[in-house]
Amino acid sequence: MSKYINPFTDFGFKKLFGEEASKPLLIDFLSNLLPETEIIDLTFKDKEKYGQIDAERRAVYDIYCDTKKGEKIIVELQKAKQKYFKDRTIYYSTFPIQEQAEKNEWDYALKSVYCVGILDFVFEDVDENKGEVIHHVQLKNQNNAVFYDKLKFVYLEMPNFNKKEHQLNNRLDKWLFFIKHLNDFYDIPEIFKDDLFQKAFEKAQISNYSESELAAYHDSLKKYRDLKGVVDTAFVEGKIEGKIEEKSSVIQNGLKIGLSIENLMLLTGLTKVEILKLIDAITDR
Repeated sequence: MSKYINPFTDFGFKKLFGEEASKPLLIDFLSNLLPETEIIDLTFKDKEKYGQIDAERRAVYDIYCDTKKGEKIIVELQKAKQKYFKDRTIYYSTFPIQEQAEKNEWDYALKSVYCVGILDFVFEDVDENKGEVIHHVQLKNQNNAVFYDKLKFVYLEMPNFNKKEHQLNNRLDKWLFFIKHLNDFYDIPEIFKDDLFQKAFEKAQISNYSESELAAYHDSLKKYRDLKGVVDTAFVEGKIEGKIEEKSSVIQNGLKIGLSIENLMLLTGLTKVEILKLIDAITDR
């Protein structure tokens, strides 16, 4: 059994970065990933956002926080490939933009919004950046000049981070090394001897957890492994890109591991009505 948690599980990610006691770790990580933000402190915000009318979809973030300057930062952990993942991150970014609207007269001045995606897979369609770990995405004009500097997307393709311990050049490298290899460590490497990383390892050590925390972690780990298996198999077999009828096995496997209708929609690209029809068809077999 591993000594430290898997940070790509929902439980592990929240334990390391999403709790109030973890705030110094999140600040240090984001400060090195987004040096232009000059993060002194963060305020965690409600991670669930709804559209302006009940019929609109909701957005559930892994981490949503404000800086003291009012900048909005969304951090999303993506464990496996999903169809329209980029579309979802764009959609999610609209909520912290819209919530800045003020009542009565308003000059439309906005605070910056940063969307960070930590990916346990690679973008297969980004041919010009094969092997890149960090992707910085902004709105640009036809001359490749930044058109709007207050909306920024940062995607981390973790499978592409292959540096060894002696190759780590800066603190961001250390964080990426920590995230990717945490579950494999037994002893703490010498490069992580400062107080902040010591705290990170302490929070990640499985033996420090209560029985209820252990149960929650193991449940989260099982869901992570099951989801990875379902999604990876689906992509290998080409079912995600196939006809609606060919996606029934993906839905069936998703139901077995407890995926919600919303997750099935993200996974297959089908509408809620189409998902429900296929579920009815599966049930009648």
